[in-house]
Amino acid sequence: MEMQQFYYDNKIVKKFLYATMLWGIVGMLVGLLLAFMFIFPTLTEGISWLSFGRLRPLHTNAVIFAFVGNAIFAGTYYSTQRLLKARMFSDFLSNFNFWGWQLIIVGAALTLPLGYTSSKEYAELEWPIDLAITLVWVAFGINLIGTLIKRRERHIYVAIWFYIATFVTVAMLHVFNNLELPVSGLKSYSIYAGVQDALVQWWYGHNAVAFFLTTPFLGLMYYFVPKAANRPVYSYRLSIVHFWSLIFIYIWAGPHHLLYSSLPDWAQSLGTVFSVMLIAPSWGGMINGLLTLRGAWDKVRTDPVLKFMVVAITGYGMATFEGPMLSLKTFNAIGHFTDWIIAHVHVGALAWNGFMAFGMMYYLVPKLYKTKLNSLSLANFHFWIGTLGIILYALPMYVAGFTQASMWKQFTPDGKLVYGNFLETVTEIMPMYWMRAIGGTLYLTGTIVGVYNLIQTVRKGSTVTDDLAEAPALKKISKGRLANEKLHPWLERKPILFTVLSLVAVAIGGVIQIVPTLMVDSNIPTIASVKPYTPLEMEGRDLYIREGCVSCHSQMIRPFRSETERYGEYSKAGEFVYDHPFLWGSKRTGPDLAREGVKGKPFNGGRSDDWHFNHMWDPTSTSSGSIMPRYQWLIKNTLDTSSTQSKMEALASLGVPYSDEDIANAPAALEAQAKAIEASLLTNEDIARDFKDLAPGDAALKDREIVALIAYLQRLGTDITVKEEVTAK
Repeated sequence: MEMQQFYYDNKIVKKFLYATMLWGIVGMLVGLLLAFMFIFPTLTEGISWLSFGRLRPLHTNAVIFAFVGNAIFAGTYYSTQRLLKARMFSDFLSNFNFWGWQLIIVGAALTLPLGYTSSKEYAELEWPIDLAITLVWVAFGINLIGTLIKRRERHIYVAIWFYIATFVTVAMLHVFNNLELPVSGLKSYSIYAGVQDALVQWWYGHNAVAFFLTTPFLGLMYYFVPKAANRPVYSYRLSIVHFWSLIFIYIWAGPHHLLYSSLPDWAQSLGTVFSVMLIAPSWGGMINGLLTLRGAWDKVRTDPVLKFMVVAITGYGMATFEGPMLSLKTFNAIGHFTDWIIAHVHVGALAWNGFMAFGMMYYLVPKLYKTKLNSLSLANFHFWIGTLGIILYALPMYVAGFTQASMWKQFTPDGKLVYGNFLETVTEIMPMYWMRAIGGTLYLTGTIVGVYNLIQTVRKGSTVTDDLAEAPALKKISKGRLANEKLHPWLERKPILFTVLSLVAVAIGGVIQIVPTLMVDSNIPTIASVKPYTPLEMEGRDLYIREGCVSCHSQMIRPFRSETERYGEYSKAGEFVYDHPFLWGSKRTGPDLAREGVKGKPFNGGRSDDWHFNHMWDPTSTSSGSIMPRYQWLIKNTLDTSSTQSKMEALASLGVPYSDEDIANAPAALEAQAKAIEASLLTNEDIARDFKDLAPGDAALKDREIVALIAYLQRLGTDITVKEEVTAK
């Protein structure tokens, strides 16, 4: 049999490994800064681009797409070549993938702190960067499929199955969730509105966790755990069941993020059912990974690679037990909007993704540089301080979550809220925020030590770039099934068919859940009194989005007595029909704002325009003990109204009922409403004194950003009354 010689491309793997190390430290450093901002709200005072609302999406994007994303590419490019006995299909596409991905990360690092965001969780990047992501992801997919076609190994191994599913599903999710109408170079509006936008976003958001943070890492687990342990995968049959059941079931579970919301009940129930089912394939994968180590436990005790991977797989098991549990309405009513969810997410991120990435890097770097790890002691130190960091991060957040839920729901014997002031619940959990910051510091310290150890390993290693390999060419055989060949082995030698079937498996759930919600009007009843935002309110809403207020404030009152007593009438689907994008939020660091504009209510306090002005200037002046940062630049900045009419035209094309007359008269309408708010503000003596003698060229109060934001906040919840009649379209 004639053997063919070729070289594995190690250079691309090394590039992605370096990027993983760099962005890991950057992403975690931003996260740690955010953790300390809960304790010291004025830490970055006066610097708009370092405010919490702008840095929070930078942290999530840096950790998910920069750190974890580069780790995925590093592991995928290394393992794919060796599993298929072939160099990657195109060196150009490999390098295009690398440099394109880094430019996207840099683009995110520049635009998010400057306030250019779509506000959709894990999909905040604006439309030009979304297009770049599509282009780079397609290049990665072509490279992967091309390598599959020119492979020298007949059957594709289980790790490759998960890489294929990752490629096709992330492509589908990214395209459909980021359908948006551009207004300008860095501004767009989602084509979906309200309930529909929420469903599509959490179909994406949940499955970004599934198919970017889970399936590729399962592929890495199936490759690197057997390699590091020098043991075969525990069960081939379990691998098959794990793969197909996981990718089919996972895609349905998104609505469990929207339980008790305005999403139609049938969609919520469907999400719950499939979320509960999800525990079976998830734990099947965990068991397959851990039992692969049977007979190798002595090696686990001494090998830092396997230590990291065992904790990673255990973290995966914990997170995938907790997820289905949180999809049950009983637990969701307790956990949603609280810090319990923060703990849950970080068990997956720090343990499953973080430790699997570190284990993979500790395995790869010595092999790529033909040397031994620089220091086992430092690797073990990294492992133990990282593990302690995970514990000290997660446990306090669980306690904080249960504390929040308990305090929010408590009533006195005479039926009043025990903790009517939301700030009382914030003050109570401050010690937990201190512990989280300490845990994050330990985890980041371990990461820095680990990166130092790996860099020193590189410095000691060989300069050899690519590995020489040889394998026989793949000979053509019958397209049909061979004698005694079972179905799945036959499918494994049909990569294109395998890819198509993977896409079908993940598309079914999306079609059944999303199409009815988008196409059947009766799913989203309308409310006659709900009107579009005025031009000034629309601009204020865009400022709210720019500042990332949705990171800390929800706009979704659930039908619980504790919430309706605190915030007002529960939210209706028809209230959000003109919201592009939806702003329901997923965390309450501050109170819900869905009824913020309703005047004269005991739960609201009848907040005046000057209350909001002072609250933005210094939150502690109106709310003693507040940990909200100051937004003083909103009072200093002049509102940019140059694209107001263009925004209205874009929204009108998406179905918001702005007439040509409304758009033409927008400047005058905006000016009139701004003057009315200005007059209201100037009744406050302190504000009037500050704006009495403006310097030449200074903008009048009515022209400041704060006026637009106040207009938006005072509008919230005012479109309906408690007994509003709801009618179908």
